[in-house]
Amino acid sequence: MQYDFDKKEAFAKAEQEKKDALALKELQRQKLLRNSFIGGFSTVLVFAGIFFKQRNKIRLGKERSDELLLNILPEEVAEELKAKGSAEAKHFDEVTVMFTDFKGFTQISERLTPAELVMEIDTCFKAFDEIISKYNIEKIKTIGDSYMCAGGLPVANRTNAADVLKAALEIQEYMREHIRKRESEGKEIFEIRIGIHTGPVVAGIVGVKKFAYDIWGNTVNIASRMESSGETGKVNISGTTYELAKDKFICTYRGKVEAKNKGMIDMYFVETVNS
Repeated sequence: MQYDFDKKEAFAKAEQEKKDALALKELQRQKLLRNSFIGGFSTVLVFAGIFFKQRNKIRLGKERSDELLLNILPEEVAEELKAKGSAEAKHFDEVTVMFTDFKGFTQISERLTPAELVMEIDTCFKAFDEIISKYNIEKIKTIGDSYMCAGGLPVANRTNAADVLKAALEIQEYMREHIRKRESEGKEIFEIRIGIHTGPVVAGIVGVKKFAYDIWGNTVNIASRMESSGETGKVNISGTTYELAKDKFICTYRGKVEAKNKGMIDMYFVETVNS
């Protein structure tokens, strides 16, 4: 009887040990599965974090590149360039082109440090940018102290002459205040000439590297002559521009004035908006 009891007890103990071993094995398996799941989930989270971070970087980079592109090109041209990889040159029947230039810039620049010169030009051109943006006028480019912009493109409109003249009068007033301020501070002043002409142009992108939106045509050349044939502190316009805007502005007829390589051209000084 003792033998049978010991035998049964040993068997029961063996069975229990077997069950304990199986339970321990199952527990280890579940623990391994749990750790694997946690590890896998953590890996997924890490990769998800990297993915979203990279996606945000790409999005921010795209936004930044779009901003830079729009800072170089008109929105319509930029969108065409992104969609097609190129932008076609377009003809516009009526565009009003404005040039500004500082009188005696070369001589004055010799009396200023490079930093002072750049700061002064930057201050003026930033103000011009802000003014023309109010009238949907497109900045074309700056060359040294010359500032060029145009109304009526890249989206054609019938108000471009009036828009550009209003902007020109605001630029004129800004420069008057700016000159008074610099004179009170005993600083060098830049007197401005403004010239405007209206006519057909061709507009498009030139170049492959550092490409730029530009306009071409006789209209551009005549607008440049309006600036060089004008007087400091005045807005000088051609007879063509005058005919388009004469009902909205008070102008003084200058008569026919010789324009270099363009012959005699009717010119007017714009005095104020006709209220």
